[in-house]
Amino acid sequence: MKNSVPIVWMKGISKVYRSEGVETVALRNINLTINKGEFIAITGRSGSGKSTLMHLIGLLDTPTSGAYKLNGVDVSKLDEDSLASQRNVEIGFVFQSFNLLPRATSLENVTLPAIYAGVSEEERLERATKLLTEIGLEDQLNKRPNQMSGGQQQRVAIARALMNDPELILADEPTGNLDTKSGEDVMNTLKKLNKDDKTIVLITHEKDIANQAKRMLHLEDGEIK
Repeated sequence: MKNSVPIVWMKGISKVYRSEGVETVALRNINLTINKGEFIAITGRSGSGKSTLMHLIGLLDTPTSGAYKLNGVDVSKLDEDSLASQRNVEIGFVFQSFNLLPRATSLENVTLPAIYAGVSEEERLERATKLLTEIGLEDQLNKRPNQMSGGQQQRVAIARALMNDPELILADEPTGNLDTKSGEDVMNTLKKLNKDDKTIVLITHEKDIANQAKRMLHLEDGEIK
């Protein structure tokens, strides 16, 4: 039986950016519930508020107004250190540009989140090796990003996102820089993770990618339509 507490619960969330007396409303009155084990795609044109919403869900930014509970925790009551800790434990991030350290091997890139979590070196290496092997990259452990294809780099980034065994994976345009075959490989990896009960939130403007999720939300002018 699944836990009844949603992984993401947002009520009346708005985000307003202010600069030199000018207000820009990025999100307005967002009500959103994402249950554990869901695979949800958030779509919308450039400027619709997709990335802002992902930053709020991922605790990379704070809302101007509204309430947000991540896995039952009211994050508005947390200080910066507690937010960082919560982010590191609860959420794994996958970005369009991979964000891998260029001089580090796949193994070293994947172990990074566990270093911040205080995991021992032996345990880090063992877990990173297992994760990379599970997604078919056992022959890429000691390769650097420039020695791998875009699809392989993105799968390394997915393994890194899984390092601390988070409940929630946030993927921001994960296939945006990839060719069709590499994009399919990445989507198959995400779908397999979802079958293993990971909650996936996918930001995309590509309809064929969004259609592979189990639920779709469309953002327009900062509102869910």
